[in-house]
Amino acid sequence: MLSPAELAERLAQDAEAVCRHYLSAGRRAGHYWLVGDVDNTRGASLYVHLAGPRAGRWTDAATGQFGDLLDLIRETCGLVDFRDVAFEARRFLSLPRPEPRPPSRSGSHDSAAIVLPASERARRLFRTTQPLAGTLADAYLGGRGILCGSDHAALRFHAACYYRDLVTGQTSSYPALIAAVTGPGGEITGIHRCFLDPAGGGKARVDNPRRALGALLGNGVRFCFPLNAPIPVVAAGEGLETVLSLSQVMPGMPLVAALSASHLAAFRFPPGCRRIYIAADADAAGRHALERLSRRAQICGILPRVLSPELSDFNEDLRWLGPDRLAASLRSQLTPEDAMTFMA
Repeated sequence: MLSPAELAERLAQDAEAVCRHYLSAGRRAGHYWLVGDVDNTRGASLYVHLAGPRAGRWTDAATGQFGDLLDLIRETCGLVDFRDVAFEARRFLSLPRPEPRPPSRSGSHDSAAIVLPASERARRLFRTTQPLAGTLADAYLGGRGILCGSDHAALRFHAACYYRDLVTGQTSSYPALIAAVTGPGGEITGIHRCFLDPAGGGKARVDNPRRALGALLGNGVRFCFPLNAPIPVVAAGEGLETVLSLSQVMPGMPLVAALSASHLAAFRFPPGCRRIYIAADADAAGRHALERLSRRAQICGILPRVLSPELSDFNEDLRWLGPDRLAASLRSQLTPEDAMTFMA
């Protein structure tokens, strides 16, 4: 009889099969399974790791729920007693699985077995980009009131970035704003792609115009981060446009875009950090990220402070209230020392 830990590990080895069985309304996106919630509704706020050391672990960014695949079976089946959960897990593991595809006649294995790691693919894609200034991506940011995009080396442009529809499997290409996700030492661990409408004016008209590739957890898109030096003050937020809106009026502040609420909650503090400003979105996932990151900061002896927009987010403040009003609002939320140091 398998122990609970052994059951969870065995389920994690078949994580995608578990998801297809219990979360059939979802879809695979890279190394994740995306679905709306544990009730198997359509959406993308709940994600399950399908590979790597966290295979089988899942998080609902909207509610803050998380766990392993045993927890997922309990929630999706509405079970209470662990004996029933274990019985259902063993029943699932006894179901037949599709046979793995045999090696090709040439003796080589299936191409999936030799695919480069996601972080290396991200670095290769970033090397094929061009500077942002004067491109469609620069115009896209300008349309959102962000005029400092070309000042940041983390932002680049790709004229024809590969795109695959996760439902139909059809492939195409779109121009894209590319952002480098980096670790504490400045090494590229992943990228963020925002696919753009070739005719201009906004994002591409596809189901999911934003895609990430590589290792994001704990990392982020960094702006004004000095390398190999203590960073006593930092501001962190979720979305790229949110953080770039802050950069527009706080050009000297070290900033990081974690790209999602769950990744914001797990952001790794830079060396020497004494104070962190958190610009979380005002939804349930954002509040949960704010609470988690604040607790982690306090445990590390770092003072957390909250930055709040006047409207729904900082990019709306920038566009509709203007940079002067945004700057005045932020100045009132920073310490006097930081306002003097980092404000334009």
